Amino acid sequence: MYLVLIIKAIIIGIVEGITEFLPISSTGHMIIVGDLINFRDPTYRKAYVDMFEIVIQLGAILAILVLYWNKISGSLKNLAPGKWGFRLWCNVMIAFIPAAVIGVLFNNIIQEKLFNSITVACALVFGGFLMIFMENKYRMGNKINRIEDITAGQAFKIGCFQCLSLWPGMSRSASTIMGAWTGGLTNVAAAEFSFILAIPTMIAASGFSLLKVKITMTAPEIIALIIGFAVAFVVALVVVDKFISFLKKKPMRVFAIYRIFIGILVLILTYANIIHVTK
Repeated sequence: MYLVLIIKAIIIGIVEGITEFLPISSTGHMIIVGDLINFRDPTYRKAYVDMFEIVIQLGAILAILVLYWNKISGSLKNLAPGKWGFRLWCNVMIAFIPAAVIGVLFNNIIQEKLFNSITVACALVFGGFLMIFMENKYRMGNKINRIEDITAGQAFKIGCFQCLSLWPGMSRSASTIMGAWTGGLTNVAAAEFSFILAIPTMIAASGFSLLKVKITMTAPEIIALIIGFAVAFVVALVVVDKFISFLKKKPMRVFAIYRIFIGILVLILTYANIIHVTK
């Protein structure tokens, strides 16, 4: 049983590392894959599974700190009012606030009603069509290539779009990138601001969730958690770098098409009782 737990931890870690920063929803994919491999069934304690999925997201966030350390450290050295670092982090905080407020107010309802494969599949499909519409309407004429040039108004708009990601399956990355498109950012600038915004957003969300988790782990559970964290970190390192290279050359329609396909497939598998929906 413990070997099975380790294998499932590796699978979920890979899923998290691949999907956290792509516009396809990491939470949604962990729910779907967790249901598919029975990681979220009563065999394992729900408190442990919930905590596991939170902690390995921090592994993916650590990858952003490593990949963008030069820019992050440079911004922290320029935090004086009027300097670019001060402006960048003010904008990050402005973008952070809307989803943070709504998330705190409605967290229990979201956890109870939206964390299952059916609601995730619906979000994947809806978000896929929305991405196609938004990219066709806004992306082509966008000129802002540097996150240092984002205004407070644009940051707030991105933050409002981030609220969409509270619906598991919508994707925090997709939601913020679409918001950035409406503000005139290019694909690369939109993705980079989304990555930086993920740092306070995911740390705050993880901290808020972990405060409610009271659990004593067994040795195998601790080992599985460490392995899942490490796998998510390593995979995210590779994926983020490849994703930015992809965005410099191609549009994001391929991710939207993938979302729609996976969402429809999950609905079919769920109603065929191949994926068992956890409550």
